[in-house]
Amino acid sequence: MSHDVFLSYSSADKEAAQTVVKALEDQGIRCWMAPRDIPAGAEYGQEIIAAVKSCRAVVVIFSAGANSSPHVRREVERAVSAQKHILPFRIENIEPTGAMEYALGNTHWLDAFGGTLNGHLETLVTTTRRLLGGADPQRAKAPSPGRVPITDRPSVVVLPFNNISGDPEQEYFSDGITEDIITDLSKLSGLFVVARNTAFTYKGKPVKVDELSHDLGVTFVLEGSVRKAGSRVRVTAQLINGRDGGHVWADRYDRDLTDIFAIQDEITHAIVEQLKVKLLPQEQRSIAQTPTDNIEAYTYYLRGRQFLHRHSKNYYQLARRMFTRAVELDPMYARAYAGIADCDSLLFLHFHENVAVEDILATSARAIELEAGLAEAHASRGLALSLAERPVEATGEFERAIRLDPNSFEAHYFYGRACFAANHLERAAELMQHAAEIKPDDGQPLCMMIMIYDSIGRQGEIKPIARIAIQRFEAELAQHPENQRAAYLGAVCLVAIGEPDRAREWLSRAMAIDPDDILTQYNAACVYSRMGDHDRAFDLLEALLPHANHETKSWVKVDSDLEALRTLPRYQKVEALLA
Repeated sequence: MSHDVFLSYSSADKEAAQTVVKALEDQGIRCWMAPRDIPAGAEYGQEIIAAVKSCRAVVVIFSAGANSSPHVRREVERAVSAQKHILPFRIENIEPTGAMEYALGNTHWLDAFGGTLNGHLETLVTTTRRLLGGADPQRAKAPSPGRVPITDRPSVVVLPFNNISGDPEQEYFSDGITEDIITDLSKLSGLFVVARNTAFTYKGKPVKVDELSHDLGVTFVLEGSVRKAGSRVRVTAQLINGRDGGHVWADRYDRDLTDIFAIQDEITHAIVEQLKVKLLPQEQRSIAQTPTDNIEAYTYYLRGRQFLHRHSKNYYQLARRMFTRAVELDPMYARAYAGIADCDSLLFLHFHENVAVEDILATSARAIELEAGLAEAHASRGLALSLAERPVEATGEFERAIRLDPNSFEAHYFYGRACFAANHLERAAELMQHAAEIKPDDGQPLCMMIMIYDSIGRQGEIKPIARIAIQRFEAELAQHPENQRAAYLGAVCLVAIGEPDRAREWLSRAMAIDPDDILTQYNAACVYSRMGDHDRAFDLLEALLPHANHETKSWVKVDSDLEALRTLPRYQKVEALLA
């Protein structure tokens, strides 16, 4: 059903949201509200995205709960990106902070915290009509659909298991168990499972199960803990009904560390049994497969995955050593080969390390040979083929990875980079938007969207996206201050919102970390070009291009940050270096 207004609210404000919807719909303003308007069998997240895109305005029921709600934040971010009219209806005397301040800071607000809520509804209706340019009175009091289930499948979110080993360094192990349980459950067609990156936004945060259930549109919540000590491991898990807070199932496993895959399998089957999920034969076989029979190799793989996500040169090199050790212990370990390929690709891309692309191709091919249905292996292969300048084959691998795992950040992000380098900008924009939604703590796809939007004429969407990206880079640098990539990409975003002084500070930080890094120099050139310091930008480009790989040279040709340089005589030397 088409609609005028998308209503965004936190679970704690459900009653107020229903009151607002009734007032608007009584005056012929069509509203979309979750979970009321989500068809049976539909995917919650996709319905939200589609509803925001198709609405004419977004009304945000703003309160302390909404200010801290990840799902409200994501809806507001999508509305900003789609250039929708946004009307915050403030029902508590609270100012927006963090991402909400960035997104809503310059928006017109309606305050409804003095007197009764009903006393402010007339103003809300009038203001909403003004935003919409009037609504059809013939639609007044049109019947709205009744409440329907979010999906006809049981739905569950697996929260990151707590590490209670007393050693923060064991965090990789509890995270790995969580991710593997999510992966196994996601293979089941009879179950809807919240994606890993969304679930991990709640890591280390206190949550209320009923609010979490509403925010994510799921019925069940799985939480647990892991204690690893020497050769023993204790895993506890409990499944909770988010609608009423009741415990559906709980168990504790005290085993040898070598039994960890059996524990994961038992947890998966317990959930299947409790939720009465019917397994297809191939699903039964799939969840019964273990990635490796060698627990030591598994431990090295988890370490490598932890380091890979820290996004610095030293950590990529360290992750590669972990994955290599895993392969030495188990030469049939497909995921570890994919990890090696990713490390080599990232070192080649981000740090221009002298890595042979043919070796990356061979490693990624080995991963697929060992496990043809492994999405991360196909994403790794797609990236390797992209680096090898084989775009048609790369596209096929990226598309295969996305079909196998629609929530693969790597497949969307690296596919988007490849499309940008090939000047397929509309497709690149679409992929980067998906990547930003899949991994809501990563600023890289948002930074890419700034460049792409500037090239395709969507300048009005740039500043809100840049502000959100800066917040993500700030969080990354607070956790990993050695990550110069976050610093120089943050500088690009700061220029986009008109803060050149801060951009210079962030750029100085990146250059101090590694002044010889080619991508740091390249992004510095982009920043200086945007700020009008053209000679400095040319100096950097002329120094780095003789040593740059083909992808960096491709970017120079299409990057809108360098547009101001292309009409200047000195750009002829840059063109000669690109040949």
